[in-house]
Amino acid sequence: MGATTLTEFKPKNLDRYPRLDTILMMEKELFRSRSSKTITEIWKNLKKKVMWTTFVTILDYLEYSGKIHVEADKTVSWLWNPQGAEELKKRGLVKI
Repeated sequence: MGATTLTEFKPKNLDRYPRLDTILMMEKELFRSRSSKTITEIWKNLKKKVMWTTFVTILDYLEYSGKIHVEADKTVSWLWNPQGAEELKKRGLVKI
């Protein structure tokens, strides 16, 4: 079996690193909207203002980590299923 390597996340146009509370706020909004809103609609509906470049950096990271997928029409689909992951962990099928 060949070794797999994790590709490194390399943010583009990064002028500042996002704070954890900002990332968590965005995750909550993305989870709530599922795949019914575009990235611009989500950005405008955030509870606090976030710079566009910071917002895009967080989107890039969440897509890289497998939590979301940005569709061709710029809607965001939530992929991460923590309950499903916990069930797999209990069964011993994955180590998280």
